[in-house]
Amino acid sequence: MMYLLGVLIMAFGVALSIALHEIGHLVPAKKFRVKVTQYMVGFGPTIWSRRRGETEYGVKAIPLGGYVRMIGMFPPRPKDGGRLRASSTGRWSQMADQARAESMEEIGPGDEDRVFYKLPVWQRIIVMFGGPLMNLAIATVLLTGILVLLGLPQGTARISMVSECAPTDVTVTDCAGQPASPALLAGLQEGDVIEQVNGVPVASWSEASYAIQNSPEQATFVVNRDGQMLELPATLVERERPVYTADGTFALDAAGEPVMEPRRYFGASGSIEYVAQPISEAPAFVGGAVVDTARIFLKLPEKLVGVYQAAFGDQERDAEGPMSVVGVGRVAGEVTDGSLGALTDSIEGKAAMLLSLLASLNIALFVFNMVPLLPLDGGHIAGALWEGVKKGWARVRGRPEPHPVDIAKALPVAYTVAIALIGMTLLLVYADLVNPIRLAG
Repeated sequence: MMYLLGVLIMAFGVALSIALHEIGHLVPAKKFRVKVTQYMVGFGPTIWSRRRGETEYGVKAIPLGGYVRMIGMFPPRPKDGGRLRASSTGRWSQMADQARAESMEEIGPGDEDRVFYKLPVWQRIIVMFGGPLMNLAIATVLLTGILVLLGLPQGTARISMVSECAPTDVTVTDCAGQPASPALLAGLQEGDVIEQVNGVPVASWSEASYAIQNSPEQATFVVNRDGQMLELPATLVERERPVYTADGTFALDAAGEPVMEPRRYFGASGSIEYVAQPISEAPAFVGGAVVDTARIFLKLPEKLVGVYQAAFGDQERDAEGPMSVVGVGRVAGEVTDGSLGALTDSIEGKAAMLLSLLASLNIALFVFNMVPLLPLDGGHIAGALWEGVKKGWARVRGRPEPHPVDIAKALPVAYTVAIALIGMTLLLVYADLVNPIRLAG
């Protein structure tokens, strides 16, 4: 039941994100008096619709996108005075002519000046940028809320586990015949909060670990136990451990693996808790998420090869690779049923993970839609920018204003991109069914 709840929550979040994306196009289009005939969430057969004024609002059967239909997306041929030439030859030319013809058919009497292509360049950019901007705004609100209200997971000095033994061989899991751990002998208990190690205050588990690893054999711990400060002496032992650095991170070797060396060992583990951050951290937090997503998109062809190999072979999925809405729904289900471990044990943890997943999806929609290729929003923005450059150059040279950029000529690219998107979606859905991304529990 909890798994299904997570899937339903994420499905609602995805649908709402799509709806708001399209509102990002709808509002400025109406503001600039472009006639909008349809606002639809989803594709395929219409499930529900209602007409308000000149616009039909509705929901379609396949919730994998949406669209806002504006009249006059394609300008007429510049030399035909608005009339379509009937003698076009070639498959691509005929395709462009058909698109222009359908665009002209939408323009009724009195709508001649309410077409998209007649908008000033800056207004067209605002209309097309509104959708991606809405996704970025959603992600910003969600990530800021996570950061300030729920917090980020951090290793705290509150003890979650005290080891029973300190095996001389770190690969041994059975405590039979092994010496007791220094933490157990010192009387440390779950729930204790380490405040000091050898008189040095510690504020996190990484700071405590660094202090322990660099401690003399005889150490003194000050712990907070239910509001009472206790001093616990301990005799530490040496065991091979990942080496902590002074800044709280693991020391890495040339291969990027943690350095393992003999270090002082106590035998306790800290807790993962969500710690609220100041709102001043939000811009860097959101910016870092956008940059990380953009880096993944730059490597998308390479990552899709990995997805293909995982889907049709025995290779493991990349945890930072792309996934479909099926994969997103599965992860959401695992979040709510608590199968992802300590990070989802609490209500705060579940909420933070779900909101983070939805924020990541919106950032992906923002980055993806800014790719300057039709039929993506970035393709229309690129066409408007190119038209602005041409008009500016004409003004500099004292020449007449050029005709609007004929983006209908880019339809072959649009169809190629659309086919590629469909193929990518099918591959990701299949991979998410047969070999899903498995997050650490």
